[in-house]
Amino acid sequence: METHSDMTDRPIPVHDNAGRRRFMDRLTRRVVTACGVAILLVMMLLFFWLIWVVVPLFVSPGLHAGNDIKLWQSAPAVAIGMDKPQTWGWRIDNQGRGSFIPLNAEPPSSGFSLLRGATVRASASADHSSVMLLSDSGAMVVVQPDFPKGEEPRWKFPLGDVPLSTGEDNVRQFSLAQSGENRWQAALASADHITLWQLQGQQPALNYRLNVRDVDHLLLSPDGNLLFALSGAQLRVWRVGNGEPQLRDSLMLASAPKSMALLSGGSSLLIADDNGIAQWFDIASSSGPHLRYIRQFEGARWQPLLFTEPHRRVFATLSPQGELNLFASKQEGAILSRSLQPGITLAQFSPEGDGLLVERAGYWQHYHLTNPWPDISWRSLWQKVWYENYPEPDYVWQSTSANDYYQGKFSLIPMVVGTLKAAGLAMLFATPLALAAAMYTAWFMTPSLRRWVKPAIEMMGALPSVVIGLIAGLWLAPKIADRLLGALLLPLLLAVVLLLCGWVMQKLPPHWRRRWLAEGREILILLPLLLLTAIFSLWAIPLLEHALTGQGLADRISADYQQRNLLVAGVAMGFALVPLIFTLAEDAIFSVPASLGQGSLALGATPWQTLTRVVLPGASSGIFAALMIGFGRAIGETMIVLMATGNTPVTDGGLFEGLRSLAANVAVEMPEAAAGSAHYRVLFLSALVLLVFTLVVNTLAEMVRQRLRQRFSQQEVEG
Repeated sequence: METHSDMTDRPIPVHDNAGRRRFMDRLTRRVVTACGVAILLVMMLLFFWLIWVVVPLFVSPGLHAGNDIKLWQSAPAVAIGMDKPQTWGWRIDNQGRGSFIPLNAEPPSSGFSLLRGATVRASASADHSSVMLLSDSGAMVVVQPDFPKGEEPRWKFPLGDVPLSTGEDNVRQFSLAQSGENRWQAALASADHITLWQLQGQQPALNYRLNVRDVDHLLLSPDGNLLFALSGAQLRVWRVGNGEPQLRDSLMLASAPKSMALLSGGSSLLIADDNGIAQWFDIASSSGPHLRYIRQFEGARWQPLLFTEPHRRVFATLSPQGELNLFASKQEGAILSRSLQPGITLAQFSPEGDGLLVERAGYWQHYHLTNPWPDISWRSLWQKVWYENYPEPDYVWQSTSANDYYQGKFSLIPMVVGTLKAAGLAMLFATPLALAAAMYTAWFMTPSLRRWVKPAIEMMGALPSVVIGLIAGLWLAPKIADRLLGALLLPLLLAVVLLLCGWVMQKLPPHWRRRWLAEGREILILLPLLLLTAIFSLWAIPLLEHALTGQGLADRISADYQQRNLLVAGVAMGFALVPLIFTLAEDAIFSVPASLGQGSLALGATPWQTLTRVVLPGASSGIFAALMIGFGRAIGETMIVLMATGNTPVTDGGLFEGLRSLAANVAVEMPEAAAGSAHYRVLFLSALVLLVFTLVVNTLAEMVRQRLRQRFSQQEVEG
């Protein structure tokens, strides 16, 4: 008998199929490899791009020599300066002649007589835009160098070109401050008194007399509201207003200072003596602000030339030998040290602080200064800094979208602490709920019920974080404030009810447990009990509290309670983390080989003993990975923290106070940051810190997970 087979008639093209499979395998392998390499390249590109934006913050200042400019003038200068573009310089000599000198080494313009006198002295305002000239006969005039666009520079006389007679012929010290638009304050110190002049265009000059003898140094604050006078070792401070000046402080110093200067960008007073250069500024007290010693600048020594920038809190000292040292108010020591040629008699910064002009016999030398962010350092970002007018050193984040003249306070500690506090509380809320739900669903729940419960919890993870943040900020925060005591007692009451239920279940007769608690029916009893406990905690306890005390806990601690606080953020973020941790942990527990659990049960172990001593150790690596992924999600959470915490950057706030995280800080302030500014780059540094922290946490988590997996594998082989 013959048999016929279709397989014999139409054989499978083995060689063709094998070749096609090999081609598809190679193609798939290369596509997967290319995608993996592309992801790594994108991560590396992002990492290096963040570094590229951040690194300029920490580049050391630089000084580069420009042109040597011959002055063609023999009279010594009493004041020098530059315009913003650093194309022109201006110079006033001791004969009262003013000149404009090109900084490209071209011949200077002819001089113009600003004030006649045998000897003329000068004092400039803080921003160097106005200069007061005083002759030996007591004549006074205010001039301004003007640099109109597209025209030759010229001198302006805002109060008129007719000198004002002060009636003083033996002025020892004098100072000028521009207190407003077309308004100036001038202080002149003679042997036995100080005369304070209030000058305004088209208005008669007013003056006040202060009986103070032997004034060695005299300064007006940049806004003209304070007058500082040194007489030997005694420092006096007057409050200057529209009327008679009022003496505010009188301090006796340890020794007589040699010079005194004001940081024009702020309110710090620099006092130089034999011990170095000290910083002083006002501290608020019950009787108002008072001048207080703050610190010594490390390595700073008194030199004949002590000069400050017009707008920023930067100053420099210059010795006769040409030793230049540059200091900033938030730095410990010198940020730049250079040796220049000796013999310098005058020096002045450019208006933007990006240039330096020095004069020595018959010559100017122009330097280009690279110092865009003098206040930024690792110390100011990570350590306490004593900011002007603050009572003590502190971690402060107070940014500004204005230019870098304003001294932004860029401590990252408040955001790092806020990030860790919010993530920690969220994990404290989410971990017990997620792990307990995962253990019950994977080990105790019936398969039919598990098919409904697991997808339902996983669907919670689809809620957008902005929706959770909106609900937390607008609905949850007021509800918690009204029921604060009940909300705080709720976790404790739920734990007590669960323990009591477990104890009661153990005391029930065996036939009752088999009848009523078999096949997962215990959940039908537990859920109503837990719901009643929650209603009692959140409704009955607040009613009882109001009946007994007349107000809620939040009202009693209202001074320390903010409605949007860490507690609200922790609950909301924990709710968002539960589905993620639950899903990964439940899969890890459910993936443990069933033979391990069945063997344990067969040897007489209870289901709980089997879960805790056999199943959980086998799933420990997956559970740990779930917790670390949840923690990473909490660290990078933005919208919930932004909308539920009040967004206040504080370091030492408690459970009922607001906070700000790194991610929320970047989201809030990046649209307002000027591109390329210190604020802009510090925000990129925040993003870099967040990225590095996440990478470190994930790397450590992976190492621990591998150790746990290896340990379990060894135990399984030995068993």
